[in-house]
Amino acid sequence: MVSTVAARVESLASSGIRSIPKEYVRPQEELTNIGDVFEEEKKEGPQVPTIDLKGIDSEDEVVRAKCRENLKKAAEEWGVMQLVNHGIPSELINRLKKAGETFFSLPIEEKEKHANDQDSGNVQGYGSKLANNASGQLEWEDYFFHLIFPEDKRDLSIWPKTPADYTEVTSEYARQLRGLASKILRVLSLGLGLEEGSLEKEVGGMEELLLQMKINYYPICPQPELALGVEAHTDVSSLTFLLHNMVPGLQLFYGGKWITAKCVPDSILMHVGDTIEILSNGKYKSILHRGLVNKEKVRISWAVFCEPPKEKIILKPIPELVTETEPALFPPRTFAQHIQHKLFRKTQEALLSS
Repeated sequence: MVSTVAARVESLASSGIRSIPKEYVRPQEELTNIGDVFEEEKKEGPQVPTIDLKGIDSEDEVVRAKCRENLKKAAEEWGVMQLVNHGIPSELINRLKKAGETFFSLPIEEKEKHANDQDSGNVQGYGSKLANNASGQLEWEDYFFHLIFPEDKRDLSIWPKTPADYTEVTSEYARQLRGLASKILRVLSLGLGLEEGSLEKEVGGMEELLLQMKINYYPICPQPELALGVEAHTDVSSLTFLLHNMVPGLQLFYGGKWITAKCVPDSILMHVGDTIEILSNGKYKSILHRGLVNKEKVRISWAVFCEPPKEKIILKPIPELVTETEPALFPPRTFAQHIQHKLFRKTQEALLSS
């Protein structure tokens, strides 16, 4: 079987084209609400909540309770929040960003040495989206995807060798982010009236919860009003942590309309994913979101998806959260089955609308 290699979006963007290929143009019903992201970011209205984690473990009970309540409320109402004072040093985050930017500044032929092979199921490495729905639509991005934690499950052979400190800084960020994930899961467990270790255990614990990093590279787009960097979706993960290069692009569907997340310095943006929505029986929300592109600046984001093992755990609402008045909202599924359910449903929707 011949391997399908998608054209790199970076190649298209740098070729001097003035109009984008038709497979990148969004359906008509989407085009009505794709605006200029820099104008969208300035708009007044509902804002993604900013949660200051400074007091999350404070010895002052009042301070600690207030911080945890704010986090719980954001998870219930929005399912996304900007975390500040999260405890991961700015210097480490800046080095991580620099490493990713350096890799993506390499010539495409250098990056191709790390190319993945999606046809054979090998999704780790450098890639671009293949059309996986009936409409054949593509997204305006290239990416680098790899598992970064636990350390014994990594495949360092596919990690970039340039820059030289890529493995060192990415490994350290993964370790520190894993600690932050545990802290968040404890607070979310307590917010549901459960033991503090409940959610961590349900998603696989320190040994089995997988941290997968996807560096998203969104080149300048000559017709940003027609394209999306990432189409509307919810994350299948338990939690997703997102950094970016301070170029706006992320939009959340909240209150019946698209809200553009503002760029908050020194923050990590965190999504609640489908996995936590299922375990919490819908009390915590997995919000629909998408990525816009623009014609002025390259946008880069670093998303880390905290995923339970694909087959070992059955995802279903935690029994203590299911009552006669609040029945289970989700059927039992493995994580792999949940992913397939979402892909199948999306493919069916595309077939019905084509």
